[in-house]
Amino acid sequence: MSHNTIIHRIVRPAVRIAARTAITPNQITTVRLVSGIAAAVCLAEGTYGWMAIGGVVFVVSMLLDRADGELARQTGQMSVWGYRYDLASDCIASVATFVGLGIGLAATHGTAALWLGILAGVGIGTLFAELNVLNFADVRGYELSAGFTVDPDDAMILVPVLIWLGLAWPMTIAAAVITPSAAIILALLALRRRR
Repeated sequence: MSHNTIIHRIVRPAVRIAARTAITPNQITTVRLVSGIAAAVCLAEGTYGWMAIGGVVFVVSMLLDRADGELARQTGQMSVWGYRYDLASDCIASVATFVGLGIGLAATHGTAALWLGILAGVGIGTLFAELNVLNFADVRGYELSAGFTVDPDDAMILVPVLIWLGLAWPMTIAAAVITPSAAIILALLALRRRR
């Protein structure tokens, strides 16, 4: 993953200020995890108002996701444990987001929504494991122009945008198809390379 994405650039000024305080990267990771779960709880409420609030909390959580690593790099507080804690928090927050969406959408779309949310969450969790634990692939950001990189993980910013646009249901369906399919394809490609 890249460390110079557009979202990293957005959080950098705030991180420079945080670097002069006693705030640690792991504290930011903890707040990221709590806010990610809070976003999922809001999404699970199922009404548009709560889902819209969940989208806002999700954006804050996503910004914190970039801020923790940025603070670790700026202050020299990088550690293997911190890196693993960051990855686990990211995975839990992302999985919880789609499970929360499934729960929230079940009120209007039935139990299929719950299962699709769970399937999307499992797909995302599997992709996290394949990319960050099993190292099936090296994912790098795409440089749009000089100094403007977009990381594949940045696509998660579409989650709140689609929720705000009233497209949570089709997004959940798409995520339930795309993430497990991508995980299966990535696993098959990794097996093929090992032969």
